[in-house]
Formats: sequence, C-alpha cells, structure tokens
Amino acid sequence: MEKLLMSQPERVRMVVMQQVKEQELTVAEASEVLGLSHRQTKRVWRRYRLAGDRGLVHGLRGKPGQRAKPAKLKARILARYEERYPDFGPTLAAEYLAAEGMVVDHETLRRWRLAQGKPMMRRRRQRHRQWRERKPCFGAMAQLDGSHHDWFEGRGPRCVLMVMVDDANNQLWAQFFEEETTHASYDMLEGWTGQHGLPQSLYVDRDSIYRCEGVGSVAEQLAGQEPQTQFGRAMKHLGVELILANSPQAKGRVERMNGVLQDRLVKALRLEGISDIKSANAFLKKKFLPAFNRKFKVEPTRAADVHRKAPRDLDEVLSWEVERVVQRDWTVASESRWYQVDQQHEGLSLVGKKVIVRKLRDGMVQLERRGVKLKWKELPGRPPRAATKPLAMPTSAKTSKPTANHPWRGLRIGRMIQLSRSKNTAALALGDSVQPPLRSGLTASPNAKDKTKPRGHYLPSY
Repeated sequence: MEKLLMSQPERVRMVVMQQVKEQELTVAEASEVLGLSHRQTKRVWRRYRLAGDRGLVHGLRGKPGQRAKPAKLKARILARYEERYPDFGPTLAAEYLAAEGMVVDHETLRRWRLAQGKPMMRRRRQRHRQWRERKPCFGAMAQLDGSHHDWFEGRGPRCVLMVMVDDANNQLWAQFFEEETTHASYDMLEGWTGQHGLPQSLYVDRDSIYRCEGVGSVAEQLAGQEPQTQFGRAMKHLGVELILANSPQAKGRVERMNGVLQDRLVKALRLEGISDIKSANAFLKKKFLPAFNRKFKVEPTRAADVHRKAPRDLDEVLSWEVERVVQRDWTVASESRWYQVDQQHEGLSLVGKKVIVRKLRDGMVQLERRGVKLKWKELPGRPPRAATKPLAMPTSAKTSKPTANHPWRGLRIGRMIQLSRSKNTAALALGDSVQPPLRSGLTASPNAKDKTKPRGHYLPSY
C-alpha cells in the first residue's frame, strides 16, 4: 500500500471527517470547526466518502508542476554541474550555469542535488558575536588583511591575496603578492588611493607590519609615545587613523570577504587556467573585481564620500625612514652602505647632526635634513679611519733607578716602598718596628712597646 504524505491541515480534516462519519459531528458543525464554508465542507465530505483518506490529499501532489523545468534541461544541468562545477555551492554554480544559458534557481539546484542523495549544505558551528553597525559614509574606514591560501590549487606558487574592503559599502580592492610585507601593504594603500583617495581610518590586525613589539627609544618613552612600525609612521604622517583589531572577528567584514574570495576567486582562476601572480592580478583588475563590486556592493547610509586627496609626495611617505648621525668626515652610514654628503651643504654644519635616510619602494635612497633634500654619492665601502699613534712619554717623566748611596734609600718610607715592589707583604705589614702599620699608611714607631716613651709616627731625620 502506498504511503500517503499529508500536510497538517489535511490531517486535521481527516480527524474531523472521521467524527462526521461516526455521526459525532454534522457537516454544518464540521464546517465551523474547519473554518470552511458549508458548500466546501460538503465537497470535502464527498471526496472522503468516495476515496477515504486519499480523497483529502491535494490532487496535484506527486505530479510535476506547470512551472517545473523540462526533464531534458534538468538532466543537462545536472550533467554540466558534475562535469564542470562539482565542488561549487548552489548559489555560485547557478550563476555560472546562467552564464552558459542554463538558468536555474539556486534553491532548485540544491533540491535536485538533495534528491540525488548529494546534499550541498555545510553546517558550521555558530558562536555568539556582537554585531557592529557599518560606518555611515564611504571612506570613513577601510579594512585591510592578507589572505594566505593555495589560490592556484597547486598549479603555481603559493602566494597571499591582500584584500582591502570599505566598511560602508563593501567596495573591494585586492592584489596578489608573494608575501604579506610592508611593501605589499604600501602598494595596496597606493592602489586604493589612486582610485578613491585616502580613507579616514584603516582597520588592521596586530601583525608585526602594523604593530611594533619592541621597546621605544628613551625620547619616545619620555614623550609618552609608543614605538611605531614603518607603516604606522606613514599612516601618522598621512593623517590616517590606524586601528588594531583585538581579534579576527572584530574585523569580520574583511574576514568574511576572504572566505568568499577563497571560494569564488579560486574557482574563477581555475576556469580561466591562470597559475601565476602576474596573470592573476591582470584578471582581478580587468574582469573579476568590476563584476564582483557590481554584485556585492551595497548602498551606504549616507551618500557622502569622505575620502581625502592624497599628497603629492605619497611615494616618499610610503617608504622606510631611519635617522642617522653625520660623521666628522661628512659621511652617513645606513644598512652597511656609506653615503658622502656633498660639499655644497657645508653651510648647514651637519657634522654631529641627525639626517633622515629614506629608502623608496623602487630602491632609490634620499637623504633629508629638516625638509631639505641633500645631495650625496655612495661610497664603495667604509671610509678608512686615520690611524692614531700612542702618546710619547716625556723624557723628564721617565723613571730611573736610584743609586746605592742615594739618601732616599736611608729613609724607612723608602725601605717600605722597596719591600712593596718586592711583594714582601709580610715585611710591609710589620715594618722595621715589627708593629702593624698605622691607618695613615706609615709604620709604627720603634717605641710602640715602651709605654714610658712617647708614641707616634717614626720619621727619622737625615
């Protein structure tokens, strides 16, 4: 016997019709219980008497709907899915199938796969998070992060995708780099600034690129300032507030964007046959990002764009700067390289003063002192230092050994010095008087044991 699938309203009708059959209720009373008109209740009672419980089930149940996809199209879509998009989710697969002329709703595709015994849903453990409202204006805050993933699925070298997304409208900018470095972060900010301008603030994680783990200099500690990385220094110069997130979930917008890109972008690169960073960046800029932004960009609360115009010296700001002292030979040392300052800056009296050694992203080096760029040339190696000769001792200061009849040898203090030089500590300690030395350093008087004679230092005359 075929099993009946009944809805909840149909089950209620079945119970009421059984009561009518057992004459516990009349048809008029049943219409009030079911909330149907008297004529409709009579129709339901007639179908129940003729077909039993099956008469209460909708007549179209189990039959294909008038809006159902043709069986040939359904088979074609499922075959194409298995052939080209086996690991795609229903939403993404429906988009690519529509581009090929096979239009199907993502929910319909999911049900078809579920009927085949192949579910397309991944359940994830959920944790409670506090929702944060988006910024009201475009440019108020941008989130920056690096996504480490096997983007080419083994076809090419591993790399990192630097992702920058606006917090207000989901505007996306991304580029591939070999590693997540300060240079890559500089390039990302320059690319964003070239399109939109400088954002008011930048939300990043606590990577060593953005947060300095060391101890600040004495000057920084006295001024109450925390040590800065090169990226932090550049952001302070540009007036961009650098916000450090305490957890990945705090900057969840860019983290979720990374997850979307790890799904969609990986598959797009596979379909395009791209396996190197240069081709991937060209594909991102010309094709993927414009289509992605059109699809996922949202309208901000306010229409104002609060980006600021970038300064002309942006390339010099996005660099590496260190302070170095000018030596007496007017040379400056930095990173095992020596630079000779030109003579035309003699009027600045730079010896002993600090100058800024700036290294640009293209490798060019600049020397600057209070906004004045110095002219210099690089030396092939460390300049030789002048050899210093030891100071010659004056002739008068040279010591000579006293003669045997020198009066100094007759002095007891002289005898003590002679004993000291011969390291005869026992004789030096007792002296000629066989008494311990006095606190003054002189020997005790020979009359020390005779209490009837005066005591004191023994200083014989000669």
